[in-house]
Amino acid sequence: MLTRAAGLGLLLSTGFADASARDDYLLAPGDKIEITVFGQKDLSMAALLGKSGKISYPFLGEVIVAGLSITQLENTILKGLKQGYLINPSVYAQVVEYRPFYIHGEVEKPGAYPFHPGLTVNQAVALAGGFTERASHEKIQLLKEGKQSRPAVVPLTYSVSAGDTITVQQRFF
Repeated sequence: MLTRAAGLGLLLSTGFADASARDDYLLAPGDKIEITVFGQKDLSMAALLGKSGKISYPFLGEVIVAGLSITQLENTILKGLKQGYLINPSVYAQVVEYRPFYIHGEVEKPGAYPFHPGLTVNQAVALAGGFTERASHEKIQLLKEGKQSRPAVVPLTYSVSAGDTITVQQRFF
């Protein structure tokens, strides 16, 4: 059985600084997750979420994971296992690898990069090798994954989410 202190250590090791962050991040295709049921090795697994957003979980069959937070995923598995399979299961889930964010335009190395919680536009630019000589530091657009149809102009301090697309525009002189 996981103690409260050990659970907090596991929580912090996943990159989620507080419990609310576990509820804010929503799983989507491209995320690699790990589910652990303590004392039940056969029920622990790792999975990469495909386009369907589902995983095949022992005893429960297909489970829709996309759109759930980590806490919601744990509760879904917990409730399913309590229905005739285990008396008091202890379920822990984590994101092992986040889906990438994308950056292009006037950066040295455009492309897809691994997301990590707390990432800002400035840090994303640094991961992409920095600005080119022609880059505008003010005309940076961000398109939120699945949330908007038009990119918004954002400052360097703006928080990036997994799946977001950043475009660094050229300056005109």
